[in-house]
Amino acid sequence: MKKLFTSEMVCKGHPDKLCDLISDTILDEYLAHDDNSRVAVETAVSSKRVFVFGEVTSNYSFDVEKLVREVICNVGYDREELGFDGKTIPIIIDIHEQSSDIAQGVDGDDTGAGDQGIMFGYACSETDEYLPLSYVLASRLAKRVEEVRKNKILPYLRPDGKMQVTVEYVDGVPTRVDTVVISLQHNEEVSYGQLREDVTTEIIEKVIDSKYLVDTKYLINPTGRFVIGGPIGDSGLTGRKIVVDNYGGYCPHGGGAFSGKDYTKVDRSAAYYARYVCKNLVASGICSKCLLEVGYAIGVSKPVSIYIDTYDTSKYDNNVILEMINELFDFRPKNIIDTFDLKHITYHELSNYGHFGRETSPFEALDMVEKIKNYIEK
Repeated sequence: MKKLFTSEMVCKGHPDKLCDLISDTILDEYLAHDDNSRVAVETAVSSKRVFVFGEVTSNYSFDVEKLVREVICNVGYDREELGFDGKTIPIIIDIHEQSSDIAQGVDGDDTGAGDQGIMFGYACSETDEYLPLSYVLASRLAKRVEEVRKNKILPYLRPDGKMQVTVEYVDGVPTRVDTVVISLQHNEEVSYGQLREDVTTEIIEKVIDSKYLVDTKYLINPTGRFVIGGPIGDSGLTGRKIVVDNYGGYCPHGGGAFSGKDYTKVDRSAAYYARYVCKNLVASGICSKCLLEVGYAIGVSKPVSIYIDTYDTSKYDNNVILEMINELFDFRPKNIIDTFDLKHITYHELSNYGHFGRETSPFEALDMVEKIKNYIEK
């Protein structure tokens, strides 16, 4: 049986991703000087201004506006000709202290969940990253776009851009790439023909293995022009690219964003832990595909529910696997924070190209594989 599945990724200069980066860079600055800071910061951008707002409780303070301007300029919005210049754009900041009602449920020896909600983890054996192929390829395309733009291999590119990869599956196995869609912001001078040729040879063919490029359709800047982009072309908001951050649409999403939130927020930390559990299960050979849902109540440390689905890819009953998960893994926020040392990781580095699949991230570690094998073989 054949089926098609599409995943999306966006560039650093996409307005929503710019907001995620700003929010996570602010979070990092607080945690770098006070690792007990409580942070929930949102960012919104429009054509005429930047808004930064939210709740922070910290012993450290700094010039938030200065940091925001640095982030915007580093992304590439650093000159007036783009219509949005980090050096001059008005910035409005409204940050106040976190609610004491929330703090009383989070602070203490047995850290309670920083919010109620549901989080999902996922892993599969399609790629070395234990992620779906379409999602991995879309992420690689976005990274390559940033590389050719920053290194001036394609000097006419501007910061904004989006890409989609559609993979064809035959009997559940990815066999080829059916369609690649790439829309990249560019300057006025470049011709459409030149852009199409360069994107094909310098981006798509550099990233996607030729074995997958069989009768593949390329839709490159399908409207024919993408000069107006970034916050001039579209407003942006923290947390509006949650599927891009997650698994490219391959599994449900609880609705909670990651960026701008400190480690006590289970929207972030528990989603990282759920990924960790799923990846170790797949790597151990227990299953080839795994979905995990976990639910929390605010201020309560233990989850109210844990659900597992292996999509009929395991010889073990899901109840047996769930029993093992409850025995080997500890979903309390304090344990998650300590296990991954979440007080001291650099969050802004995760805010682009997806939060999962990076070998350097502590929640991507495969240190539970042998324990899982030993348990299941008893």
